[in-house]
Amino acid sequence: MKYHQSILLFLILLCSTLVYAQDEIRFSIYFEGGSYVIDEFQQSELFHWLDSIPNKEKYEIHLISHTDPIGGKQYNDWLSRMRNEAVEFLILQKEIPQHKITKKSWGLENAVYSNRSYQGMRMNRRVDIIFYPLLF
Repeated sequence: MKYHQSILLFLILLCSTLVYAQDEIRFSIYFEGGSYVIDEFQQSELFHWLDSIPNKEKYEIHLISHTDPIGGKQYNDWLSRMRNEAVEFLILQKEIPQHKITKKSWGLENAVYSNRSYQGMRMNRRVDIIFYPLLF
């Protein structure tokens, strides 16, 4: 009986660790069409958000950028990379090590919102910053 209780306790602890591992913290930066400039308001919001995260060393950070389809594939691939670079530059100012950051630049591919409307295109002009907890 004790053996089964130990296994049950182990499984409960394992499941709670796995649930914790699925928790992520997200923030998005939005851009004007054709721009990779981050306005002062969003910079301030980003810094405030970063300051609110305790134990940042226990996370890996993913920057995932998107664009609208205006301008073609080559231009949007470049713009997507530039947006990621602009966000990374700000994050590095908060003394987060660069090796903790990975970047994916989708460009106009893999749009989350419909590019058939102005609102959808506006929502696709962004970089998502995702903090994933590391398991130890």
